[in-house]
Amino acid sequence: MTSNQTDCHYCLQSLRGRKYALREENAYCVTCYDSLFANPCEKCKQPIECNSKDLAYKGRHWHEGCFKCAKCSRSLVEEPFAAKDELLLCTECYSDEYSSKCFHCQRTIMPGSRKMEFKGSSWHESCFVCQYCRQPLGTKPLITKDNENYCVPCFEKQFAHHCYACKKVITSGGVTYHDQPWHKECFVCAGCKTQLSGQRFISKDEYPYCVDCFGKWYAKKCAACKKPITALGGAKFISFEERQWHGECFNCVKCSVSLVGQGFLTRQDDVLCHECGSA
Repeated sequence: MTSNQTDCHYCLQSLRGRKYALREENAYCVTCYDSLFANPCEKCKQPIECNSKDLAYKGRHWHEGCFKCAKCSRSLVEEPFAAKDELLLCTECYSDEYSSKCFHCQRTIMPGSRKMEFKGSSWHESCFVCQYCRQPLGTKPLITKDNENYCVPCFEKQFAHHCYACKKVITSGGVTYHDQPWHKECFVCAGCKTQLSGQRFISKDEYPYCVDCFGKWYAKKCAACKKPITALGGAKFISFEERQWHGECFNCVKCSVSLVGQGFLTRQDDVLCHECGSA
């Protein structure tokens, strides 16, 4: 050593026979080193001297004896821990205070373990499985029934209905007609193919028809107004000698009085009240 290497770089006191510390190849006596470079402890606020172990986490420093759980005071040295609002907590305390509960098993999802989120609830990865085949669901498409999750193949195998029209699986919603399931988009008029879900329709030979198509192709025509008689909603109609009338159209052709429930006379294709027919 040269003479200046045997002295403290800061106070220039001799280091012969004394403990010293090196920093950037410069030697310092212990007192100078601690005053210049020692980090303050987050817990006790005292400097962490060079003869003490300095434990660091995210730019903060602790004495070895101060590195403890903020809640139960258990030492965290060489133990797993978690940070919350700048406080260090052992995994048990963190779990008690902040960790989610698994929707399936109701046990705590420990910090550091993989957590699955679905519909606002959390699962252990090992609990987030298909209820039927028990295979992990991960990020696969799934269907929920009665609070249980199923992969799509298992759900289709166990529960799904097949559309009467297209034969494909109905995964949600749908329409029931003649005790058969239909996709809403498949439940259409047999004539014009207009979707009938939520609309009025008439059944003919087990097929549904919109009112217009049924009236055009199948409904009898009113002898008076010539429009179809569909009897939707329980509307009344009158039948006489192969002819039909809407209830509101069955009137005397001369005076227009209603003949519903009344006696009437016929003259060729006309119907008349007794008064007009006798005139």
